[in-house]
Amino acid sequence: MSAPREQFGSKIGFILAAAGSAVGIGNIVGFPVAAAKNGGAAFLLIYACFIAFICLPVMLAEMGLGRRSQHSPRKAYAELGQGLKRWEFAGWLATFTPFMIAVFYMVITVWIFGYLVQSLLGNLDLLASEGYFATFVNEQSFLLYLAGVTAITYLILVGGVRNGIERASKILMPALFIMLILLVIFVLTLEGSWSGVQFYLIPDFSRINGAVINGALSQAFFSLSLGMGILITYGSYFRRSDDIVTSAKLVAVTDTSVAFIAGLMTLPAIFAIFPDTNVDSLSDSSISMVFSFFPNIFLALSDTIGYLAASIAATIFFLLAFVAAITSLVSIIEVPTSSFMEKRDVPRKKALLTIGTLITILTLIAATSFGLVPWFTSFVHYAGVDKSVFDVITDVFYDTILPLNGLLICLFVRFRWKRAQLTAELSEGNPGYGNSWFGKYVNVAIGTFIPVILAAVFINTVFNKFFAISII
Repeated sequence: MSAPREQFGSKIGFILAAAGSAVGIGNIVGFPVAAAKNGGAAFLLIYACFIAFICLPVMLAEMGLGRRSQHSPRKAYAELGQGLKRWEFAGWLATFTPFMIAVFYMVITVWIFGYLVQSLLGNLDLLASEGYFATFVNEQSFLLYLAGVTAITYLILVGGVRNGIERASKILMPALFIMLILLVIFVLTLEGSWSGVQFYLIPDFSRINGAVINGALSQAFFSLSLGMGILITYGSYFRRSDDIVTSAKLVAVTDTSVAFIAGLMTLPAIFAIFPDTNVDSLSDSSISMVFSFFPNIFLALSDTIGYLAASIAATIFFLLAFVAAITSLVSIIEVPTSSFMEKRDVPRKKALLTIGTLITILTLIAATSFGLVPWFTSFVHYAGVDKSVFDVITDVFYDTILPLNGLLICLFVRFRWKRAQLTAELSEGNPGYGNSWFGKYVNVAIGTFIPVILAAVFINTVFNKFFAISII
């Protein structure tokens, strides 16, 4: 007989856990750079509109589906889809996607952990040296860092929803906010930092075009962990009396606030240390920014505040990035773990051991695809270039499948579960939701233009990633 479904112990516990899944290194570095390169405050305004009017309805659909079914994605689609094969496929896809994304995120998290350890040891000059990152990714020390990240992730997840995920989120998320605020305060005291603030906050609508709008929507969608099955799984841990609508709004506000505040750290730091920086020359890759650009920022800062103080600042930054990464990794791995527990009716420890072993094996394969194993490095060829195993995982699952999963849940609500059922589910814990303007908006949007937009994003991503053609 299956054990009773686990539940979050408090509203704040869910909000911090869901926010932890949403807040990643993309919020800390990628979002500020994307905003700076695409119109500053103009980009922020478009991003905020997408969060409120497109992403939030999809978030509510995922959470409502999870609580209604009290299951993880695979079984939620199967049960509410009443056995139709096409909806069972959607459930499997929403489960397999986070499993593969966990591989990508595990590699990134291990790298961040390694940089954190090196900064703690005072090796800032080593981290900033030319070509170090290319050497670092193929070092045997990766195995030690992988063991450390695996142990931390296991200790959190083995405690379950209330004693593991929720308890860790209540510690790690406030710590993340505190470290972020401290870094912002520190950066804003640097000479020249306010030039970065002005560049970040003064809108430049001349930079807005179709590609920027598409990028803002993709950034918003990915930022809230939509399409990963996380919010379906977390929604299944809600009690019937919990207010899903208000909780979802608070998660969206929290995630957006972190991204916005991170901009007040990243852009002023760049302008203060490298005042002649052309933001258009900055990398679009969060990986490149975190592991190659930021160590050089802190090393250059040592000329002003001293090597020790710069090393401390670098350590806080990498600790901030690690907390953001580990909270996301925990929520991602929880999806296939929960699904395996349901499918096989096994205890959490056994499910974690199985899922964790598979992810670790694939992580090692992905980690060796940066030149260490040539066959994994030149794994396939598309869009005119050779792609590694890591590239394929990123392109297929992180960039392409997420909007497809979002599209599928919209179609599921529209044609199978029905919008009236979603409204009724969201009204539990929030009796006035169904008659509110927002409730009516979600009811219309989820079945009309949001699926069209997500379909366009998915099609454009497929053409862009695999054929090097942009249609938007």
